[in-house]
Amino acid sequence: MKTALVTGGNRGIGKAIAAGLRDAGLRVIIGVRDPDLGAAAASELGVEMKRLDLADPVSITESFAWVGEIDVLVNNAGILEDVSFLEANENFARSMQIMVRGPFELMRAAKPGMITKRYGRIVNVSSGWGSFSEGFGGGGAYAVAKAALNALTLRASQEMPDYIKCNAMCPGWVATRMGGNQAPRSPEDGADTAIWLATLPEGGPTGGFFRDRTEIDW
Repeated sequence: MKTALVTGGNRGIGKAIAAGLRDAGLRVIIGVRDPDLGAAAASELGVEMKRLDLADPVSITESFAWVGEIDVLVNNAGILEDVSFLEANENFARSMQIMVRGPFELMRAAKPGMITKRYGRIVNVSSGWGSFSEGFGGGGAYAVAKAALNALTLRASQEMPDYIKCNAMCPGWVATRMGGNQAPRSPEDGADTAIWLATLPEGGPTGGFFRDRTEIDW
């Protein structure tokens, strides 16, 4: 049985991704900042839970001991704060840590085990707001961090062997705590492409950016 780690898997899109991978027959671990909320979500989903706070470098380092044993990594955790970009000093550092540095460190931790197994799937949950082709949006450093996550995806895919598929995806505007109640898509809608990328067959794509299972421009 393959093992998947989904960061931020206790709610929203991450929770829907975890449920979809569980239903696909994977052993699923949700990485969560709050152990109490994580335990409740894990119990509801019937999956496992590990404390993993991407804002805390120590928490990430402590996860290396078990992250190296996973087959699938979904970097889903993110933050969106309503501040202007050039005034987002603390927000900039926090956004880059959670949405760029954290995923980088987890990819680095997962890679050796994936090479040993000659199998790996890495999915970075990005956004059209981080796309040069669609224009930047969102509060604070969100767009810059997502653009950097896209760049991280492409660069990592160039160094990974072909049996490790590394892709980014945009879930669209989803009705979550971050997306708001007016969003037209459900968490399950937003999760579908991530689940597809996390379970790609041997001949599947790598180094791409996808929405609704269709490649889009960076």
